[in-house]
Amino acid sequence: MTTPRPRSSRSRLITATGCLSAAVLTVTLAVPALAAGSTLQAAAAESGRYFGTAIAASRLSDSAYTTIANREFNMITAENEMKMDALEPNQNQFNYANGDRIVNWARQNGKQVRGHALAWHSQQPGWMQNMSGTALRNAMLNHVTQVATYYRGKIHSWDVVNEAFADGNSGGRRDSNLQRTGNDWIEAAFRAARAADPNAKLCYNDYNTDNWSHAKTQGVYNMVRDFKARGVPIDCVGFQAHFNSGNPVPSNYHTTLQNFADLGVDVQITELDIEGSGSSQAQQYQGVIQACLSVARCTGITVWGVRDTDSWRASGTPLLFDGSGNKKAAYTSVLNQLNAGGTTNPAHHPAADGWGQLHGDLLGGPEVE
Repeated sequence: MTTPRPRSSRSRLITATGCLSAAVLTVTLAVPALAAGSTLQAAAAESGRYFGTAIAASRLSDSAYTTIANREFNMITAENEMKMDALEPNQNQFNYANGDRIVNWARQNGKQVRGHALAWHSQQPGWMQNMSGTALRNAMLNHVTQVATYYRGKIHSWDVVNEAFADGNSGGRRDSNLQRTGNDWIEAAFRAARAADPNAKLCYNDYNTDNWSHAKTQGVYNMVRDFKARGVPIDCVGFQAHFNSGNPVPSNYHTTLQNFADLGVDVQITELDIEGSGSSQAQQYQGVIQACLSVARCTGITVWGVRDTDSWRASGTPLLFDGSGNKKAAYTSVLNQLNAGGTTNPAHHPAADGWGQLHGDLLGGPEVE
């Protein structure tokens, strides 16, 4: 169900108990009226969400690129600079220079950072690719611990484990060197990340998990359900959302996001890009935004790049800005959908900080997280 965006005031009728058992208390709470956001980050913030992008350190000297990124986005993900091969090119020798460039640029411009990614079967440094068994498990945990500790306090959410489930119909784990260290390797990585940075949101991130009926989606869902039942520290699930004509946005996307959220985790759209052009692409983007806005625990959306020419699949023109930095039809559809409103994420609504706390106090309960 879609919830209208807040108006200029809210009234709440609260039946008081005890000495006021017969009284009805009416409280009018002033909440500033929200104008339509003129940028993606401003429009998303109206419902308490972020809107982010992936950034490449090599493009931070491109003023056209950084102007768009700074204006439109308030969550930054390093495209490659915080992956395992980039940060630990030699065992126990860490190189944070390019990761720091992105983190520092983001923080200096008032933005938050998604950390991507601590443990992954791909883009491992050569020394790790040749390891196995206990030695590999210990090296992976050391990497998670060292990196999460280094960036502690600077990361909003970590993709702790990336792409650990197999494609196809098995619903099982990917056969990787990390998986072969034991089926508990994902749990071990999450526990190490929590110990290293207790305040970051810890996410599992994957692709082709958008359709609720797919075996891969179900496999990830079952893992998250198990983790929540056993107290394994997982806070969020990332949906990469790479779409094209052969893999369009599924009609049950909202169902997928809601079912994961119902497990007690946040859901984040983490690497959104949709190949195509014109109205067809714009409609696909609109569908993704609608799905996120309809789920209160869908806390934010990140597109995987700024301009089409910055994309890892540039020939498919999958982003919101063309190579010259012009806003595309997809941009307009996203902005309009964000401004149309949706369910509010009450823990982060910018106009509700005071209202949310008072609302919670009046009802005798805590603010909703």
